[in-house]
Amino acid sequence: MKYVLIGNSAAAVGCIEGIRQQDKNGEIVVVADEPYHTYSRPAISYLLCGRTTEERMKYRPSDFYKKMDCTVMLGKKATKIEPQKKWLFLEDGTIIEYDKLLVATGSRPFIPEIGGLAEVRKRHTFMSLDDAKALDAALKADSRVLIMGAGLIGLKCAEGIAHKAGRIDVVDLAPGILPSILEAEAARAVQEHIESQGIHFHLSDGVQEFRDNTALLSSGKEIGFDILVVAVGVRPNVELVQKAGVEVRKGIVTNERCETSLPDIYAAGDCTESYDITTGESRPLALLPNAYMQGECAGINMAGGIKAYNKAIPMNAIGFFGLHMITAGSYNGERFIRKSGRDYKMLVSENGVLKGFVMIGNVARAGIYTALIRDKTPLETIDYGLISEKPQLMAFSRKERDKKLGGAAG
Repeated sequence: MKYVLIGNSAAAVGCIEGIRQQDKNGEIVVVADEPYHTYSRPAISYLLCGRTTEERMKYRPSDFYKKMDCTVMLGKKATKIEPQKKWLFLEDGTIIEYDKLLVATGSRPFIPEIGGLAEVRKRHTFMSLDDAKALDAALKADSRVLIMGAGLIGLKCAEGIAHKAGRIDVVDLAPGILPSILEAEAARAVQEHIESQGIHFHLSDGVQEFRDNTALLSSGKEIGFDILVVAVGVRPNVELVQKAGVEVRKGIVTNERCETSLPDIYAAGDCTESYDITTGESRPLALLPNAYMQGECAGINMAGGIKAYNKAIPMNAIGFFGLHMITAGSYNGERFIRKSGRDYKMLVSENGVLKGFVMIGNVARAGIYTALIRDKTPLETIDYGLISEKPQLMAFSRKERDKKLGGAAG
């Protein structure tokens, strides 16, 4: 059996490890357009601020491919899939035959259509190691940096370059920061913390036009800058499989085995849609844990095993300037909120089950809440009052505690 993987990030690593759980001898070929060993993309901001190195950013050890007996073709771009003949074409003319194919092509930055944007000379994005290196090379101690986007990517960029720039301004159309994962009260608390580090926000506002090194905002403000970072969102890389005839909506459509609409072609990671069990909707979930679990599921099934991935939830574990937070699920339902100093917690329940949560500051044992969401545990079967105040196993029945601690067959 010959397995070919397009991509080299978390989904591909999960797939390799999934294949090797089932098939120790099959041929695995990894094709990736980046020239680097697999690395953790969320760590690029820590590279800029000196909290990590390229070596420590590696998602798996340097000998990973060798131990997994993989042929790796880095710096090679896939350009076409011929599903009838099971051929993958590369940009340099190479043709690779496959028995099973994984598409893990990830996502790319979304670049909005704004007048004058194309003429901005020092314009950057912030998703890859090359992006981080290019931005680092452009920065000077007195650089004025304008970041478009107050989401996860934009704010991690601000954190990474805070000590390297003279001034950082962040613009976003939303009324609060991190609009996809925080409600208003929590967003204000995190914004105040980030502002204390010298970051300047311009919210409920947007860039209407660029004139040389000046951004003209909807509010009438004008912001001068030396360097622009565009971080307003991402788009799944679906064009390769779309041209091959694979079904695509907002992302590549897969079933719970991570199979696409074409035989022997699987997909995983940011380029796909996932079924969010907290909302009942299928949509792209550009999250590293989700990508890895999808990839592992795909690998097991590609190699003849049986695995379903059907418990996807949006989840983020992240921190800014020492303030940590974990968010998961959706926020439609009854809310339980507790605040104490910098610590903030919101639990959201609906129809007798936990649907989502936000924890800021003290994030200890958040995994208990995540398990409640994934397992759709009826709240009537636990001491919800106790677990709301503090996540702990004592809120579960003795039988459930034994199962979670491995003391009983589950």
